Amino acid sequence: MHVDTHFEPLFTDRLLLRRSTPEDAATISAYRSRPEVHRYQGWDRLDPDGIRIQIEEMASRAPGEPGGWVQFSVEERHDGRLVGDVGLSLAEGEDGVVTIGYTIAPAFQGHGYATEAVGALVAYALKTLGADVVRAYANSENVPSIRVAEKVGMHLVERIERNASRSVVRYEVRRVPRPGGSG
Repeated sequence: MHVDTHFEPLFTDRLLLRRSTPEDAATISAYRSRPEVHRYQGWDRLDPDGIRIQIEEMASRAPGEPGGWVQFSVEERHDGRLVGDVGLSLAEGEDGVVTIGYTIAPAFQGHGYATEAVGALVAYALKTLGADVVRAYANSENVPSIRVAEKVGMHLVERIERNASRSVVRYEVRRVPRPGGSG
């Protein structure tokens, strides 16, 4: 795995993925606090100050560096509106494995932004960071999130039963080795 100490924003046709800043906290809080979003999220604090603190803590970590998540804000390129966020973290105790997460604000869902942003993040993790495996977890009832994982080439690997009323699915994509090389 490589640490990207000189991260440059990622561009897609319609989106810009850049490191999240404390100024993004209020917007992220607004959509993450919505009940239809929050029920599938893993963030403990959803208030702007809590999110700001988490973003500030993440700012000291380069993508690919161990120790926790690195968050990226997702903006529309044509007008700079923040439409969501994505993040990545090295899987603890598993060399070469990157876990990703993603959220698109409800007002911007249904436009393919999640697929576009997650596709860029997966490609970045595989090519730039040198991940062997990129992994995403989703509540088994979060069908839109599962569809995004499938659209970017991830495959169902495991269903994890948390309790009688909740299960989580794990999706992964693996780096394709180069012909005649080790990867």
